[in-house]
Amino acid sequence: MRVGLLGLGRIGAFHAATLAAHPLVDELIVSDPVHTSPHGRPGDAFEADAVVIATPTSTHAELIMKACRLGIPVFCEKPVAGTVADTVKVLEAGAGNRVQIGFQRRFDPGYVAAAHALRAGELGELHRVHLVTADPAPPPAAYIPLSGGLFRDCHIHDFDILRWVTGREVVSVYARGANRGAAFFAEAGDVDNSAALLTLDDGTLATLQGSRYNGGGYDVRMELAGTRRTQAVGLGPRAPLHTTEGPSGLEPPWPDFVARFETAYRAELDAFLRSDRSPCSIEDALEALYVAEAADLSLREGRPVEVAEVRH
Repeated sequence: MRVGLLGLGRIGAFHAATLAAHPLVDELIVSDPVHTSPHGRPGDAFEADAVVIATPTSTHAELIMKACRLGIPVFCEKPVAGTVADTVKVLEAGAGNRVQIGFQRRFDPGYVAAAHALRAGELGELHRVHLVTADPAPPPAAYIPLSGGLFRDCHIHDFDILRWVTGREVVSVYARGANRGAAFFAEAGDVDNSAALLTLDDGTLATLQGSRYNGGGYDVRMELAGTRRTQAVGLGPRAPLHTTEGPSGLEPPWPDFVARFETAYRAELDAFLRSDRSPCSIEDALEALYVAEAADLSLREGRPVEVAEVRH
């Protein structure tokens, strides 16, 4: 098939190499007003049989809807749009068209194994969950005012994987944040460190921690504590953790999200090219966004927020 790729930034360049090497891709058409790629040929990406969108967030909604109008299957990096209202608009416009949203943790072997173990009953009854997402260094200052804030930009991945692994919905959030780094976070109305308590629809409690300043390295983890055992994701030899009880940090820590989730990024594109269904739909992205909206509202108003308060 012919595949069109829009956007050749950091993740777009990675996708270009993946798509060019994929056995189902006969031709890759790339489109970016600034960047070039050694993979594929420049052209109109919408002339292809399927489209992959890796452009800036502000362009996602328009490009997804264009692909849907043309009846072209589309893969788009998260988010669908910057607001709940715009996401709902894209959902309505995309009805009947295959749209897959890029929440790559669903394709990471560790998270997949944890989900299987929980659903097979190996953990027993789930009692609590802990999630961590921490970057080794913050993004550029110019990005922060456009990011949507730490909960929408970064922790939305935690909210999605929490739903996917547990099979439960988040019903309430109590979020806190702090500014411990550069002034540009506070100036943009954002925080650079975060913590939250989430309650699932069966009463299970989940805790969340995050940071834009994790000096040890890129740290993404999930712990699921059940009545039979606790299952952890992300505690391999490259986890940026040091203990006083024994060896840890046996290998250099993950430098960033691309290195950590390389296998998952390739797997999600493979699923997009091979499947006739969307393993992560616009509806899924909207549910994660609702949780992020509730967390952001909780942060700003200093109170627990029911997710039902922010539903469209």
